[in-house]
Amino acid sequence: MKITKRDHEGITILYPEGKITLGDGDQELGEAVRTVLEAGSRRIILNLSKVSYLDSSGVGELVGCYTSIKNKGGELRICGMNSRIFNLITMTSLHSVFDVKETEEESLAGF
Repeated sequence: MKITKRDHEGITILYPEGKITLGDGDQELGEAVRTVLEAGSRRIILNLSKVSYLDSSGVGELVGCYTSIKNKGGELRICGMNSRIFNLITMTSLHSVFDVKETEEESLAGF
């Protein structure tokens, strides 16, 4: 999995690409979030527009990222989910936990 990063006015935006599944991208995502937290970022957006698939392990990793960010006093927003990933997040009721936005622009505006 490839993860790129961009900073915008004190907000860190992470762009994972590919699948977030058991053994394929789940640990990389967690490591990327921990790295930006250690660097001092507290406002983080995960733009999932280039994530093609998310399994239960990937969902678990998103929950772990959320917990890590909250424990550091930060805030996480998630945007750009395809319909399959959005349905999975909705089915697991995590849309009420995560701050889910449709676009990156909406996520940025909320901070």
